[in-house]
Amino acid sequence: MTSDTAPSGAAPRGSRRRWAPTPFLAPGMLMLGLFVAVPILLITSYAFFTRGRFGGVQFIFTLDNFARLADPLYLKVIATSVGIGLIVTLLALLLGYPTALVITRLPAKWRTIALVAVLLPFWTNFLIRTYAWILLLNNAGWINQGLQAVGIIDEPLTLLYTQPAVVVGLLYMYLPLMVLPLYSSLSAQDAQLAEAATNLGASPWRVFRTVTFPLSIPGVLTGCVFVFVPAMGNFVIPELLGGGKTVLIGNLVRDQFLKARDWPFGAAIALVLTIMLLLLLFAQQRASRRLTEGPAERKVAKRA
Repeated sequence: MTSDTAPSGAAPRGSRRRWAPTPFLAPGMLMLGLFVAVPILLITSYAFFTRGRFGGVQFIFTLDNFARLADPLYLKVIATSVGIGLIVTLLALLLGYPTALVITRLPAKWRTIALVAVLLPFWTNFLIRTYAWILLLNNAGWINQGLQAVGIIDEPLTLLYTQPAVVVGLLYMYLPLMVLPLYSSLSAQDAQLAEAATNLGASPWRVFRTVTFPLSIPGVLTGCVFVFVPAMGNFVIPELLGGGKTVLIGNLVRDQFLKARDWPFGAAIALVLTIMLLLLLFAQQRASRRLTEGPAERKVAKRA
């Protein structure tokens, strides 16, 4: 009997190797099931029921919750959320790309320090960081005081409780989520490609335009998804920095569950938001695959 032959009645060795990691995956799968799958199933089921007389859920099937989303009031909230999410994502890309590019060009020692500096805000409580922006943006804040001290303005500017304040707060919160995927994509590039383009006479701008940026597009797409989705659904920053004047999808969902007690309609909004997230992730994955795989690899994948 060779070493590859399993004894009679025993499972094949390849099968044992295939199932060997299962005990290590069980805790993670259990957590995903309890905190991801179960809530999504509850939201999906609630979205097709009606609101009870005193709130909660009455188990009568209906599609009215989705029809209500066509109301101009809710369409305006969705449009505002998408618009602010796109603005924050674009600004994060414009700021995050050069930041990630500079970090990749640093020596290894300083590169680690720079990455820690990027992640440092995440080590501070979310609400504390938001209240810090309130201190900066109010009429007696440091920004207005500084502008008045140098004589640029005579009276305090209205910076707080405005839509730009919401954009600034969201940009500050989610900028690291753009920098990290970009850094990962840029640091994985082969430096010899840019060097070869330079040796062939390409200018630094052309090297960036034809080599560096195209190879980093998967990181760009990942960073855009990571920033756009939470920026569109955040409800704390619009409440604190926007003064409740800027209503996003997250505020709408929270109000339906906690104030109006219309759980089915809130679940319908949350379900639509979840579907949008899944579509964005699917589109990002497909686009990244088409950019990273060659024509021959795509043909093999289609045949498989």
